[in-house]
Amino acid sequence: MTPEAALAALQALADEQKAAEMAAYHKVPRPYLGIAVPQIDALAREWRQTLPLPDRLALADALWRMGIHESMVAAAKLLEQARIRPDDSGAWALIAGWAETFDGWAVADHAAIAGQKRLVADPSRVETVQSWTNHPNMWTRRAALVMTLPWAKMNFPKPADLAIRDRVLGWCAGYADDRDWFIQKAVAWWLRDLSRHDPARARDFLAAHGARLKAFARKEAARYL
Repeated sequence: MTPEAALAALQALADEQKAAEMAAYHKVPRPYLGIAVPQIDALAREWRQTLPLPDRLALADALWRMGIHESMVAAAKLLEQARIRPDDSGAWALIAGWAETFDGWAVADHAAIAGQKRLVADPSRVETVQSWTNHPNMWTRRAALVMTLPWAKMNFPKPADLAIRDRVLGWCAGYADDRDWFIQKAVAWWLRDLSRHDPARARDFLAAHGARLKAFARKEAARYL
């Protein structure tokens, strides 16, 4: 599967009217084809099943570089497998490189799902994620929380997982004074998910830092408490 053939497969599903609607909705200046995510997912699943890993990585890289909304989503979905062998094949490096260039929530969140799988596979990669918390790109800072969501959702975390959970809560505390809506929403998202699995930590965080959050974020974070 060449990048040109993959793009042609995506273009065959294009819908001009939906593309215009998506461009207006996402407000990120890039080409849109108007393809529904399940359609992209079906193509990416087929490519994952038929391509050897080196070819899949090369295709993901090429699709992302095209800068088309749907090609970038497809790139992320090519790397969504929980198990990629060998794990140090370059998938994480590719995703981490993308994170530095995120420019909107939709594409970033698809890439973050792939990133979550690679972080769970090797939690030492959280060291790289921590470097994003001071990144000048707001979307990269936000990705530090979205990619570490698995540690908010663990029901039976091991001591090492609790250490990561507390580390990310430290990032959330650092973000509490950031007035950007998307950062506040990401903090609330992390705490809301945490509250369903570790309500004590969520309550303690809100008691210590909740007053610094925007009202909507504070309310969302405490939804299940």
